[in-house]
Amino acid sequence: MTTTVESFAEIRDEFDTYVGNIVYATMTTVDKQGRPRARVLIPVWETVDGQPAGWLATFPTPVKDAHLARNPHTTFSYWTPQQNQASVDAVAEGVPSDDLASRRHVWDLYQRTSPPGAGYPLSQFWSGIDDPKLRVLRLTPWRVQVIRGRDLRSRIWRA
Repeated sequence: MTTTVESFAEIRDEFDTYVGNIVYATMTTVDKQGRPRARVLIPVWETVDGQPAGWLATFPTPVKDAHLARNPHTTFSYWTPQQNQASVDAVAEGVPSDDLASRRHVWDLYQRTSPPGAGYPLSQFWSGIDDPKLRVLRLTPWRVQVIRGRDLRSRIWRA
């Protein structure tokens, strides 16, 4: 059974629990011919003014960059063998390299691990917030779904 919720707050705890336990998300984009491409990454999430907001620290790659330039819509999927699932449909937008305040926020958010358990020290891969190899994407969700595995109860929030 699927239920639509009015407020992200109604599913936030379940979402945070699943993401914090699963950590790795499959990110799917589409190419210019509409074919999907998936890769496994670790985004972090927060709630801003009652709305979910996400961030992705990643390396710039020609394929991912081309896909998002053509179509910024993406999906992040989380899954456990117990069938607990979380899916986030979002629009991805690159954060300019000179937006040091946003890049510092993301650096700190990964360090704090948001939700708990989901982040990691970005210094494992990048020298700092101004590292030219660090690409930061702002993720603006328009749909979030959580599915509880034991009874397949599904709840969906839409912006």
